[in-house]
Amino acid sequence: MSGGVDSSVAALLLLRQGVEVVGLSMHLRDHDPDGSGSALGRCCTADDLSDARRAADALGIPHYVVNLVERFASSVVRPFVESYLAGETPIPCLACNTDLKFSALLERAAALGCEAVATGHYARVERDEATGELLLLRGSDAAKDQSYFLHGLSQSQLARALFPLGELPKTAVREMARGAGLSSWDKPDSQEVCFVHGGEGPGGFVRREAAALGISLPAIPAALPGRVVDREGRVLGRHDGAFQFTVGQRRGLGVASGKPLYVIEVATDSGDVVVGPEEELLSCEVPLRELRFVSGRPPVEGERVLARIRSRHQEQPARFFPASGGLGCLLFDEPVRAPAPGQSAVLFDAGRPERVLGGGVIRRTTRPGRASGA
Repeated sequence: MSGGVDSSVAALLLLRQGVEVVGLSMHLRDHDPDGSGSALGRCCTADDLSDARRAADALGIPHYVVNLVERFASSVVRPFVESYLAGETPIPCLACNTDLKFSALLERAAALGCEAVATGHYARVERDEATGELLLLRGSDAAKDQSYFLHGLSQSQLARALFPLGELPKTAVREMARGAGLSSWDKPDSQEVCFVHGGEGPGGFVRREAAALGISLPAIPAALPGRVVDREGRVLGRHDGAFQFTVGQRRGLGVASGKPLYVIEVATDSGDVVVGPEEELLSCEVPLRELRFVSGRPPVEGERVLARIRSRHQEQPARFFPASGGLGCLLFDEPVRAPAPGQSAVLFDAGRPERVLGGGVIRRTTRPGRASGA
């Protein structure tokens, strides 16, 4: 229970089904340790935990706070910082779901005698009657579907996962909450990275957190002041840290040009930010790493899939080619725009588009003609 409307209504629906429910909230960050306000984010804050407790009281269920501060720091925050400093644009929600909510939290729930963990995700699980395999499906409300962020779940995790909101639109969820007298019924949805303070942004968070983690920024080229260059190596401007840029970015480049320019590469070896026209963002080939598949089996070589390279992008037809070592590649029928290293490409069944097959992290490629650090 995060303190939001979705998890509160998930608990409400389970109670109405006659299920015995225990409310668990994750304490993930020690907020504002020095009293400066610089560390305040929106990740399970004291206010959120109070909201969750009030919802549990209103529903008449026990409520516990589970301390996962150390696990969150090692499994989510450190990889997030390290990925940014490697010139990537990571998605911490993926690790939070696979390594915390449906791993560490499952362990704590089992210790309380619980059989499953239910969340407020907009997704569905279905069992294939012919094979017995559990299928991960998109939520019925396309505008709120969150299956993209759950693609790393395994069969054993899905067997103990419940998504009571999977068939519902968000408007109905809010109405249920209001009808049940839950104070969170009109609470705004969380946006962006929940543990990053809105005023500092990811760049400021990474700098501050790197120091706390003992990461030496002067030893990392992408964290140092450097150049904004074009493909030919012509210097167009300066920056104060390449890691703060992401592929496809247009605003905040600090360069003057007669035509729109976009970040087409973050060259972490040289510390350069390489910019160019929009057409240089287009690519048919998207290499992947850290592949995970819901069934435990990758699609066969050349199998046709639908693939989404960002959470809010539309799926596009592609063919999948697996490789050894958890690697693979997507070959799209038509070029896709700005596949960014660190983001995830999620694969859906071409024959049944609501079914999530799995996915992987978009890995870096060296494009021909990249500017050198000279």
